[in-house]
Amino acid sequence: MTQKNKRMKAPFVDTLCPDWSAPAHVKAYSTCRHQGFSLVPFDSCNPALHTGDNVNAVQQNRQLIREQLQLPTEPAWLDQVHGTDIIQLREDAPDLQMASADGSYTTNKNQVCVVMTADCLPLLITNRQGSEVAAVHAGWRGLCQGVIESAIQKFSSPVDELLVWLGPAIGPGAFEVGEEVRQAFIHHDSQAEVAFKASGKRWMADIYQLARQRLAVCGVNEVTGGGFCTYTDQERFYSYRREGQTGRMASLIWMSE
Repeated sequence: MTQKNKRMKAPFVDTLCPDWSAPAHVKAYSTCRHQGFSLVPFDSCNPALHTGDNVNAVQQNRQLIREQLQLPTEPAWLDQVHGTDIIQLREDAPDLQMASADGSYTTNKNQVCVVMTADCLPLLITNRQGSEVAAVHAGWRGLCQGVIESAIQKFSSPVDELLVWLGPAIGPGAFEVGEEVRQAFIHHDSQAEVAFKASGKRWMADIYQLARQRLAVCGVNEVTGGGFCTYTDQERFYSYRREGQTGRMASLIWMSE
């Protein structure tokens, strides 16, 4: 089947939407793995160019996402490095394509913040008024080192005015880590200990609980989402830990006119 013919077989982008009380002009989605053009092992809606997938297929997937979600502009795709830097998108968003950062923030309408994940935790953030938004990529390293705190600091709104949605990430029954990971979180905050359960000589980590703890310390209590598991839900999600070479989900947020 040709790529042209295959494209005609993709009627919609399979997405998740935040279960939050954001105003209607704040648009937010997380894509799932189906209804795209990439072949095994990237099947099928992989928007990530860095995975080894066919470039043409990835570009078709991105175009499909733009069309089906009615994106106002090209998303600001990042070079995610498992750090804590959050960039601010201004009027010249195209100049920030592939900037090295693990999240983006904007106060401008029609500028699309996006992060890509396949086990790491995506967070989408807005204030209640819908005048500020951000997308954040939180792997365990970035989460431990303060990527959530870096994102919250970008907002001018009071922290009790922020809404956060936790997108699909690896669940607590599948996220096995070593003692060094557990100690890194506990060293930062002793309450992190409750997010780890012993599994032989290793630990099962709850990345959702760790994120909620960090958000609570920041003063953010309106947190929804979580409860997904990218590792066990092969039907909907990519998982780097499960598959090794695989695609990515995109989590996007913007403010419409």
